[in-house]
Amino acid sequence: MNTLISVAIAPFGVGDELSSYVNDIIGVIEESGLTYKTTAMGTEIEGEWSDVMNTVQKAIQTLTDKGIRAYVSLNADIRPGHTNTIETKLQKLSHKLEG
Repeated sequence: MNTLISVAIAPFGVGDELSSYVNDIIGVIEESGLTYKTTAMGTEIEGEWSDVMNTVQKAIQTLTDKGIRAYVSLNADIRPGHTNTIETKLQKLSHKLEG
């Protein structure tokens, strides 16, 4: 079942500079082989539900295994019969905005 999520995973209580923690999280997502896009506010990941959720769990564990509290915000779009929605949703919107 194809799943597109938007997720933000952030460490809590480690100061103001979070980039090294975020880098570790993105490394886990990249290693998963799933399609993803990172923005300033979160990351979109697309794939089969179990693969996506397993990747999110591993990404969270990069913090919790170090005893760091993790804040997670996640939205999911589950659309059977569709793939590559990470690209096609934006293409459809762009086409409508141009027209």
